[in-house]
Amino acid sequence: MAVRSEGISPHSGGTVPDSHRVPGPCVSRLEREPIIAPVRRPFVSLWLPVVAWAAVIFALSSVPGLESGLSWDFALRKVAHVTEYAILGGLLVRALGRPLPAVAAGVAYAASDEFHQHFVRGRHGNVIDVAIDAVGVLIGVALTRRLRA
Repeated sequence: MAVRSEGISPHSGGTVPDSHRVPGPCVSRLEREPIIAPVRRPFVSLWLPVVAWAAVIFALSSVPGLESGLSWDFALRKVAHVTEYAILGGLLVRALGRPLPAVAAGVAYAASDEFHQHFVRGRHGNVIDVAIDAVGVLIGVALTRRLRA
């Protein structure tokens, strides 16, 4: 009568530990996978920053006039557009996990933001601003993906 050691496969003649065996086709999925599931980030921690930043953009778009009075005010506003949408693009790719949906969502939000500006006194929506915002989203998505790699 052979004595069986703990954790040693009886199918190998008692020489191969269970941890080194390849599971056969009759082994259940639960026996192959670890009991502890991988940690997943909660929905709120992914989407709260996106919603908060979109609210910041909406609030800035609601201000009737953002003129600083500087001679380079136009360029400053366009750089602000790129920056705020780059941040949004980074947050969106973090939340969605894929670049194409993040870009699509960012550009859709940019278009809705320009539409919103039609209803703000002293502001107007501009298709060129949507394009500038789209460049910002692309930059944010690219930078976030590069930093993750």
